[in-house]
Amino acid sequence: MERSGTILAEVKKNYGQVMNYVNGRWTASESSQVLDVVNPATGGIIAKVPLSTVGEVEAAIKSAQEAFWEWRSTPPMTRARYLFRLKGLLEEHFEEMSRILVQEEGKTIDESRGEVRRAIENVDAATGMSSQMMGYNLEDITNEVDEECVRQPTGVFCCVAPFNFPAMVPLWFMPYAVACGDTYVIKPSEQVPLTQNKVLELVDEAGFPPGVVNLVNGSKEVVDALLDSPVIRGVSFVGSTSVAKYIYRRAAEKGKRVQCQGGAKNFMVVMPDANLDKTVATLMTSFYGCAGERCLSGSVLLPVGGVYEDLRDNFVEAASKIKVGYGLDESVQMGPVISKKHMERVLSYIEKGQAEGARLLLDGRKVRVEDCPGGNFIGPTVFDEVRPNMTIAKEEIFGPVAAIVRVENLGQAIDIIHSSPYGNAASIFTSSGKWAREFKYKVQCGNIGVNIGIAAPIALFPFGGMKDSFFGDLHGQGGEVVDFFTERKVVISRWF
Repeated sequence: MERSGTILAEVKKNYGQVMNYVNGRWTASESSQVLDVVNPATGGIIAKVPLSTVGEVEAAIKSAQEAFWEWRSTPPMTRARYLFRLKGLLEEHFEEMSRILVQEEGKTIDESRGEVRRAIENVDAATGMSSQMMGYNLEDITNEVDEECVRQPTGVFCCVAPFNFPAMVPLWFMPYAVACGDTYVIKPSEQVPLTQNKVLELVDEAGFPPGVVNLVNGSKEVVDALLDSPVIRGVSFVGSTSVAKYIYRRAAEKGKRVQCQGGAKNFMVVMPDANLDKTVATLMTSFYGCAGERCLSGSVLLPVGGVYEDLRDNFVEAASKIKVGYGLDESVQMGPVISKKHMERVLSYIEKGQAEGARLLLDGRKVRVEDCPGGNFIGPTVFDEVRPNMTIAKEEIFGPVAAIVRVENLGQAIDIIHSSPYGNAASIFTSSGKWAREFKYKVQCGNIGVNIGIAAPIALFPFGGMKDSFFGDLHGQGGEVVDFFTERKVVISRWF
């Protein structure tokens, strides 16, 4: 793999120790516990991240609480102007953020650019929250009595962010919260703190008042301090189902609003009338984009009837041609998984699939990236002859592993989808409007694709999720965020 001198310089760059951002100031943590931030492609240490203390979390919460009243009293259009400035700065630093993201998370440069673009779109959408915060009224409900419903900011909110989308996920929540008049605390994943560190630099440059947006680095102790704080009014989370359940239960017991996006096992149904060439190309991105580390990735391929053999052969051939390597190389199509620990987890599922009798058609364990021997690379992997009760067909792998389960008809495919405890996403590939309608009408998943491999809603729509893929009532993005981040107050009045 060829690299420019600029890329080599970036590989060697040391970002030093990441700091917290509290009350409009960058502060070094007093904690003696520090973790390495590792480039998953090279294995090199690119930064140090502190595991902040409970006291430091409380200081960030206090800062947000003290900033709240003045910020909620700031006119909504004025609040929006800060977001407009932030959007402009994100555009200005677009390429820099994309490259930081490659180095700390492992995406390809194109995938990173796509994530940063989605993050900016959420800031853009949040600038229009003012109109969505409007209430409603009814005059003369009885004998000169009027009634109105007004929306008001709620207080301090926080998010606990995942490793796989460190730029986008916090911006699913924070811009909407501050647009609605709330203040905010972000806890980035300790594995990937650098992208959010850059976002907060731009928040500072945009001139947000001190305390409106805060960032605290750390791990579970920081999360628990946020969940237990009586000041925090609501929590947003994206991650595994086990952690989602934990956060949902602990935060709800404290009376907080909670939205927790959990894990997934996403099924891709291919009908006999599908356009095979376009379908296979789309499936490559679905199964192997972001190294399979996204909650919308395809996981189980369900060929229906006679399409099975041609789809299988074309799928394996296309997957075998995917170029794996370090994402700063523009020609690379798939990067590494996030860590050695996660790599071992994915490899264990490949071993489990073999042990349970699935046929391994393409073995990603054989991939080698010569100039990055320390990277966490697993190549595209394909299992055939998978039964629905096998582990690789049921459990979330979160890696570049595809399981092919042959089915006879659409009804059987839908039954398999419904047997999963997850309900994040599912897609159908077909030229039939009848089959497409039956699929989107019946399938119990929050995000449905029709000839779409990654059914990712744009910022104006809510990010769906059902069953064990979502815990809460109101989703991120879209109109639901206004209900999540505001209180509705009913005023009944009569003047004598």
